[in-house]
Amino acid sequence: MRNYIIKRILIAFVILFLVAFIIYTLMRSMPSSFVEAIARERANLPGSRSYTEWLQQLNQIYGLDSGIIKGFFGWLGKVVQGDFGDSWVYNVPVTEVFKETIWYSFVLGSVAFLFEIIIAIPLGILAARKQYSKTDYAVTVVALIGISLPVFFFATILKLVFSINLGWFDLYGTVGRYYEQLNGWQQFLDLAKHYVLPVFTIVMISIGGLMRYTRTNMLEVLNSDYIRTARAKGLTERRVINYHGFRNTLIPIVTIIGGSIPGLFAGALVTETLFGITGIGKTAFDAMRSGDIPFSMFYLLFLAALTLLGTLVADILYAVVDPRVRVN
Repeated sequence: MRNYIIKRILIAFVILFLVAFIIYTLMRSMPSSFVEAIARERANLPGSRSYTEWLQQLNQIYGLDSGIIKGFFGWLGKVVQGDFGDSWVYNVPVTEVFKETIWYSFVLGSVAFLFEIIIAIPLGILAARKQYSKTDYAVTVVALIGISLPVFFFATILKLVFSINLGWFDLYGTVGRYYEQLNGWQQFLDLAKHYVLPVFTIVMISIGGLMRYTRTNMLEVLNSDYIRTARAKGLTERRVINYHGFRNTLIPIVTIIGGSIPGLFAGALVTETLFGITGIGKTAFDAMRSGDIPFSMFYLLFLAALTLLGTLVADILYAVVDPRVRVN
């Protein structure tokens, strides 16, 4: 198992290197950038130099005047040292912007993901146990509604009902206007209150797919020969479901859980925008829209690393839930 993990980590580094090169090439091939906008802005100042002179100077400062191969290895050398450069939009190091925004997205994503697992997996198993019953149909309807609802529509309805009509929650932001005047426990409650609607939005949109996936795999497991053998031995239905059935259902579910790791840090762009949460998703979108190449490259490389990490975690979890994987 140790050798397998080491091998996978080495392969992940090779893949990450190739992804980094692709990202750098794409960013360098963009038809316009923030550098051009700055050069154009400074060239319009009274008594300033020409646009071409400003563009040449700025490209030299940011290392954009060399070839793609040379520029990539120069950028990669700084990245290995933890230097991703300064954000062209926010005028601070990229890592500083990351530190200020990542925790908003992480709290939002991790809490929503936790509720998604707690709700979706038990309901999917329950629907499989009671196939074609009213419970099964109810779970199926809820899953289809969650899959079909657009995020912006559902979030807008929640804000209209609970923020405007009922006044239970604020429309925007992560804290209230009197946050600094509250004590520690009151600050926590105020922060949690502002996350209720965003978390509920993500959970409702996300649980549908996981419920359907769990139900389908559980039905396949319950129709297996070893499940019929376990029942024939006289085991209780609870033990058959929870011990023999659920463990084998976990194998495909682990794939979804591993693939969801990037979502814990990547941010929920639409949800963060609608609820005014300055998370990493909204920040990265604003940076890309403004042509902020340093932050865009950092964010895309960050997502690639998370995806590889999620795949590695899923492969390791396979061996945890299925002894046959460890034997192979």
